[in-house]
Amino acid sequence: MPALGFGTLIPDAAVTVTATRGALEAGFRHFDCAERYRNEREVGSALRAGLAAGGIAREDIFVTTKLWNSNHRPERVEPAFEASLERLGLKYLDLYLIHTPFAFQPGDEQDPRDQNGNVIYDRGVTLLDTWTAMENLVDRGKCRAIGLSDITLDVLKPLYEAARIKPAVVQVESHPYLPETELLEFCKEKGIVFLAFAPLGHGMKPGLLEDPVISAIAARVGKTPAQVLLAWAVQRGTAVLTTPKNAERAKENFNISRLPEDALDEINRIQIRQRLNPVVSTGVPGFIPQRG
Repeated sequence: MPALGFGTLIPDAAVTVTATRGALEAGFRHFDCAERYRNEREVGSALRAGLAAGGIAREDIFVTTKLWNSNHRPERVEPAFEASLERLGLKYLDLYLIHTPFAFQPGDEQDPRDQNGNVIYDRGVTLLDTWTAMENLVDRGKCRAIGLSDITLDVLKPLYEAARIKPAVVQVESHPYLPETELLEFCKEKGIVFLAFAPLGHGMKPGLLEDPVISAIAARVGKTPAQVLLAWAVQRGTAVLTTPKNAERAKENFNISRLPEDALDEINRIQIRQRLNPVVSTGVPGFIPQRG
């Protein structure tokens, strides 16, 4: 899996297409999708057109998508997978993730709520039940690897121990304000790829891109704050997702270079601690608008 990945959480369909093409042209070969983003068709069409135009083979790109919370029942896993594959227009997936460890009421409603606006959870299925159905997809050659997203270490550990096919990837929010060091060490020890999302702070202002430590290092090494944050993520041993919306930003985010050790140390000494996405507590991704 390429360390630098393009995340496709883009609400606008037209921007999804142009941004995906721009990322491919900038050099990105790792694309992270999800059923919940509602744009797999647009991503798939952009990838197919971009591969054809650039003479790039399908085997040269790495494509991930995710099982949404309302499809955790074992009998719903394969149909959800096949529906994603059809929307993407691909014959296989490189990686399939459980989007969150929370099961919602099964059905076509992605954001099921009761009359008081509270999420309706499905208490009749365990994470291991869902994982076992994911393992069957690998057994049958449907996807090459499986993993989990938005998971905490205390939930990951028992699943890892019980799993027949161990998670290949864990995707979580991570940046200098949320380094997730303990989880990263566990992943390194077990040979799991740690994949960081929101590495630039998801556009929150003031935030990581305005952090004085990051800004000072960027000025010193002749890079942008975004390039510094992405380099930090890769150098500490994580893969990373970023979502540049235009071709110039895609080129900037792809063009990272190694930071000096003293810069890494400065970033690691940042004391601010802030989680931007509360999804690990509720299963509701904070970056995705609530809608049916």
